[in-house]
Amino acid sequence: MRCDSHVHIVGPPDRYPQVSTRTYLAGVATLDELRRRGAERGVTRFVIVQPSFYGTDNSVLLESLETLGADGRGVAVVDPAMALPETLADLANRGVRGLRFNLYSTPAGRVAQRVDVAFAALARLAQAIEGHVEVIAPIKVLVDNAEVFAQSPAPVVIDHYGVYGRSTPESAEGRGLLDLIRRPHVWIKLSAPYRVSDDPLATRPDQAWLAALVAAAPDRCVWGSDWPHTPPHEAHKGADIALPFRELSYATVVDHFLAALPSAELADRIMRDNPARLYGF
Repeated sequence: MRCDSHVHIVGPPDRYPQVSTRTYLAGVATLDELRRRGAERGVTRFVIVQPSFYGTDNSVLLESLETLGADGRGVAVVDPAMALPETLADLANRGVRGLRFNLYSTPAGRVAQRVDVAFAALARLAQAIEGHVEVIAPIKVLVDNAEVFAQSPAPVVIDHYGVYGRSTPESAEGRGLLDLIRRPHVWIKLSAPYRVSDDPLATRPDQAWLAALVAAAPDRCVWGSDWPHTPPHEAHKGADIALPFRELSYATVVDHFLAALPSAELADRIMRDNPARLYGF
C-alpha cells in the first residue's frame, strides 16, 4: 500500500473558519477527491498535515482521520502552552503521530525567534505521545539550528526536501542538511518539488538532491504529494482574497517521482515501508 505522507484537507470556510491572520482564503479540497486521485496510482494511505490557515483548530484533520480509519494518520498543530495531557492523548488515540513546527508558511513563523526554546516545548509533547516533530523551515534555519534538532528527544521529520532553495548538495548549507539527515532519528519528506524550484509548477525532483538525500537516509525518506498544492507565498494578497491551488495533476506528481528513482525496490521503501514504520500503519 502506497502512502502519501503530506496532504492537506480543506473544508468549506462557512463551516470551518480559517484564522483571521491567514494570508489568503484557501478553497475547498475534499478527502473524497484526494482518495479518488490517489487510487489511480495505488496510493491508499494518507498523512493529513494541519495547514497554517487553520491554526490550532484541528477539526478538519480529525474528521478526515475518522473517515480514513486505519489508512490515515495526522500531523497536528498545538499551542504548547495550552496543550493538556488529556488533549494530546486524545489526538494520539485518533491517529495523530506528529506535531508541526512551522518556520516557513506563516508570516509569524518566518520572523526570527528562539528556535531552541520553541522546538524544545514541542519535542517534549511529541515525546509524551511517542510521536515526532515535523519541521518546515528553509535550509538556512535548519542548518543554523542543526544541533537543536540533533539533540531532540523525539524523532524529527523535515518537510519538502529541507526547502533547500538555491543550495546544492555540495554547498556548505547542503552538506549541513545532509549531515543532519544522517542522524538516526531524523527523517525527510521528499515532497513538493515546486517549493524548491524556480518553476511554481515543477513536478520532477532535482536529481542531485534526490540522490543525495536517499543516499544519506534510505530508510528515513518518505514521499508526499503536498496536495492540493497551495499557492506560492508571493501570490498571497490578503485574508479575504481567494486563491486557486496550483494546477497540477496528482498522477503526474506520482509518475515523475517514480521515474526519478533508480528502482522499484527503492520506490516501495520510500512510498510503503518507511512511512509504515514512521506513522505506525
